[in-house]
Amino acid sequence: MSNRSEPRPLPEIPPEQSLIEYPSAFPIKVMGLHVEGFVEAVVAVAAQFDPGFDAGLVETRPSSGGKYLGVTITVTATSREQLDELYRTLSTHPMVKVVL
Repeated sequence: MSNRSEPRPLPEIPPEQSLIEYPSAFPIKVMGLHVEGFVEAVVAVAAQFDPGFDAGLVETRPSSGGKYLGVTITVTATSREQLDELYRTLSTHPMVKVVL
């Protein structure tokens, strides 16, 4: 039995009520342990959802103690569904602690 519950689907938002215009550059901050392969794992997930993803724009920032690493990726958001699935995939990745 898992302690994690399945995420509930978010309510549908009509495009005219969305706060995001599509397509647009959309930054996402991902945090995890500062370990080898973390940045590459985040980049690989981003590339699955944004074929034009530019890994050269990835920003990293270690925590003050150096144990954690914040990685900011900027994807081209094309729909609410794309962003929801990207967040879900990142959030369930074993190396990821937090997605903002």
